[in-house]
Amino acid sequence: MSKKKVLVGMSGGVDSTVTTLMLKEDGYEVEGLYMKLHSKPGYHEIHQARAQKAADNLGVKLHVLDLQESFKKEVFQPFIDTYEEGKTPNPCALCNRTMKFGEMINYADKIGADYLATGHYIKTDGEYFYQAEDDTKDQSYFLFYVNKEILPRLLFPLGSKKKKRIKEIAASVKGLESFSSQAESSEICFVETTYTDLLKDYVKVDNVGEVLDKDGNVVGKHKGYMHYTIGKRKGFTVHGAHDPHFVLKIIPEKNQIVVGKKEELACNKVVLNNLNMFNDKKEFTTTVKLRYRTTAVKCNVKIENDKAYVELIDSVFGVAVGQAAVFYDDDKLIGGGWIAEV
Repeated sequence: MSKKKVLVGMSGGVDSTVTTLMLKEDGYEVEGLYMKLHSKPGYHEIHQARAQKAADNLGVKLHVLDLQESFKKEVFQPFIDTYEEGKTPNPCALCNRTMKFGEMINYADKIGADYLATGHYIKTDGEYFYQAEDDTKDQSYFLFYVNKEILPRLLFPLGSKKKKRIKEIAASVKGLESFSSQAESSEICFVETTYTDLLKDYVKVDNVGEVLDKDGNVVGKHKGYMHYTIGKRKGFTVHGAHDPHFVLKIIPEKNQIVVGKKEELACNKVVLNNLNMFNDKKEFTTTVKLRYRTTAVKCNVKIENDKAYVELIDSVFGVAVGQAAVFYDDDKLIGGGWIAEV
C-alpha cells in the first residue's frame, strides 16, 4: 500500500518546520509549499530561504506559489477598505479561507496530495475544529471561516502540543537548531509597525476631525477617524472631561468619532452576516468570542435568512463591526460570522 501524501504549508518558522518533521516521522509522503502572499519588501527573501533550509534538512521537496495578486485582491484590499468604512477588519480569518485553506487545497489537488497540513495550533476530527491544547497559542478563532467541506483532509500535528515542546523538538534535531530560537511572527504578517503606518501609503489617515458626545455635541478634536477603533481611549481631546472617554462609534463619511464613558460601550446584542456554520442548528444557546484575545461569553443565537441574531447573557464592552464572532460549545468550534450590527 502506498504512503498517503500530504502537502505542508511551510513558512520558514519553527511551527511549520516541526509539523513537517512530525508528519515524516508518522510515515507520510511529504511535500512542502511556500506561499508568497503580501508584498512586504525583503520579507520573502528571508522566509523563503528559511523554508528551503528546513525542506533541505528534512529531505522534502519545496514548491513555491506566488499569490501576491490574489492576496492583494482577496485580503489586503478588503483590509484597507474596512478601515476606510470605519470598521475593524480581521484579515487573518479571510486569508485562512481564501489563501491558506483555499489556494493551498487547490495546490494539494494539483500534486495529488491526500491531505493538507499546517503549523496552526488547532485540532480537528474531520467534522469540527477544536481548540488547541496550548490555550496561549490556540488559533481556532482565525479558522472559523474555513470551508467545512475540506475538514476531513486537514492535519494539525501541533494541536495537541505545547509551544515550548515544539521549540525543544527543533532544538534537538541536527540542522534545525536555529529554528527553535527565531523571533515569533507578528499577528498580521504584512503589518510591520502599526496598521495606521501601513494605511498612510494608501489612504489619507491624518485628517483632523470632530469628537462628538452621544447627543451630537462637538466636545473635542481627533487626528483622523482611521486612527481609532471601538473602545480606544487615547489620542483625542474631550474638553472639560474628568473621567476617561472611549470611542463608541465612528462616522467615516463625516470624519467624526463619538465618545462616551465606559458603561456606554456595553453591548448586549450583535447581528452577524456571512455565516460559516459547522452544523445546521437554527436556534441554540452557546458561547461566543467577539475578539481574539477575549474570553467566550454565553449567548442565545437565532439564525434567520443567513444572519445570526446574538443575544449576550452578560454585557461585552468594545464590540467592533467588521470583527469575527466565533461560537464555541466547550472547546468545539461550531461556526461564526462577521459582526455587521452592534
